Amino acid sequence: MDIRAIFMGVVFAVMWASAFTSTRMIVTEVPPLFALALRFAMSGTMGVVIAWMMGETWRGLTRAQWRAVVILGLCQNALYLGLNWVAMQWIEAGLASIIAATMPLIVAGLGFLLMGERLRPLGVAGLALGLIGVAVIMGARLQGGSNLTGIGMCFAAALALAVATLTVRGASAGGNVMMVVGLQMLVGAATLSVVAPILEDWHVDPNPRLVWAFLYTVIVPGLVATWIWFKLVGRIGAVRAATFHFLTPFFGVATGALLLGEHLAMGDVIGVGIIMAGILAVQLSKAPAPVVRLVR
Repeated sequence: MDIRAIFMGVVFAVMWASAFTSTRMIVTEVPPLFALALRFAMSGTMGVVIAWMMGETWRGLTRAQWRAVVILGLCQNALYLGLNWVAMQWIEAGLASIIAATMPLIVAGLGFLLMGERLRPLGVAGLALGLIGVAVIMGARLQGGSNLTGIGMCFAAALALAVATLTVRGASAGGNVMMVVGLQMLVGAATLSVVAPILEDWHVDPNPRLVWAFLYTVIVPGLVATWIWFKLVGRIGAVRAATFHFLTPFFGVATGALLLGEHLAMGDVIGVGIIMAGILAVQLSKAPAPVVRLVR
């Protein structure tokens, strides 16, 4: 992994984690699914226009890319973000970011159970650490009165993101990355525009914080971070790229505490540290063994 990939990964983690704080600012004032559908419509349109300006076209997408566009649009956008946006009406941004960061652990578990991937002892230890860290945080949060429905929705969202991550290689191969980014967001927008009117009533009271939070969410985590993620996966592969998700609990909790004044308990700090160690151990266990060359 080169310096450029490391820089891309850290920038992605900061942007991705910051979305939980900006989302919390949005969903406490407007219906989450309507707002998310509008966000995807704006981000997706911007992505497609930028792709055209870059000389990309959807006619050049492969069959695997089209399949990935649909799966990503449904799993990553409509399900993962839809569930998280709804859940953050009731739970804090920091807690949502911690749960979302368990995604690499879920990916490893699905790979082991469904795809026959073998886990080294370090990977098994990482999964165990991740479960312990989640148990520490959830135990303290539930005793503190955190909303159980919101927590459950966030875990379901992490599962949907894990499915999307397992398919993302097909979206990054073959070029036209920005076009893929834009189209999968439009799939999410179309899906949520059907669901939102059934579940919500539209109402909004615009104010400067809401406007800035929405624009930030559309452009930075919505468009730029997704583009960086696809480029990162294309550069170093999905397994190594997922390593950077171990940074999101720290950045997510820190951003929530800094901008929203969310309470940070000692149990959160300990749990986040354990989860980060577990995610890192799982990803390191998947790294290829170094090749030893004999010099004669």
